[in-house]
Amino acid sequence: MRIDIITAAPSLLESPFNHSIIQRAKNKGIIEIHIHDLRAYGLGNYKQIDDMQFGGGAGMVLMIEPIAKCIDKLLLERTYDEVIYMTPDAKTLDQTTSNMLSLKENLLILTGHYKGVDQRVREKYITKEISIGDYVLTGGELAAAVLVDSVIRLIPGAIGDETSALTDSFQDNLLSPPVYTRPSNYEGMKVPDILLSGNFPKIEEWRSERAYERTLQIRPDLLDE
Repeated sequence: MRIDIITAAPSLLESPFNHSIIQRAKNKGIIEIHIHDLRAYGLGNYKQIDDMQFGGGAGMVLMIEPIAKCIDKLLLERTYDEVIYMTPDAKTLDQTTSNMLSLKENLLILTGHYKGVDQRVREKYITKEISIGDYVLTGGELAAAVLVDSVIRLIPGAIGDETSALTDSFQDNLLSPPVYTRPSNYEGMKVPDILLSGNFPKIEEWRSERAYERTLQIRPDLLDE
C-alpha cells in the first residue's frame, strides 16, 4: 500500500510514522508513506498557502490553488482509491472504515489547518471525509496519523500475530473482553479460573459473554448498530 499525505506541518508526522508498527511495516516494504509539504506549492515569494475568508470572520483558510497544484501533480503519477480529507465536520472514523481502507492500494490524505480548506477543494477532489471525534485539533496531521495507524495494523504482515487485529474491539461491534497475564495471583487479585483451565471452547464462551457485558455497560450504542 502507498499513502500520500499533504500537510502544512510535515514535522508533526515525523514521530508517528517512524516508530512501532508503522516503522516495521515500512521496513518490510508493506507500506510506503510519502509526506508532501503544502508550502512547496505556495504562491509568490513567501509561498503563501492561506488567506482570510470571504465574508469576514476569525481564522485563516487554506487556499485552493496550492492544494490543487499538489493534488493535480500526484494524480498525474498514479490513481488513488480514495482522496481523504481529515476534518472534524465529517463522519467519525470507525473500525469498518479502517477495514475497508486497509484493502486499498493507494490512498491520498489531505490534512486541514486553521479554519480548514476552501470548500471548492472538497467539492473538486475529495472522495471521503473522515473525523476522529467531535473535537477540534490545530491541524489534521495527528488525525491523519491515527487513521494511518488504524489502517496499517490490519494489513497482513504489519503486526506479528495477524489474528490479533481481528479480535480487537469494534471488529464485531463489541468491546474486547478483559485480558490477563502473569502472575495469576497478584496481592490476592486472581485471574478467573476459566482462563487457566485449558478448556478453550469454554474460554471463548467466557470471552464472548464478558465482551457483550462490557459493551452493554460502556457502549450500548454499539449493540444498537
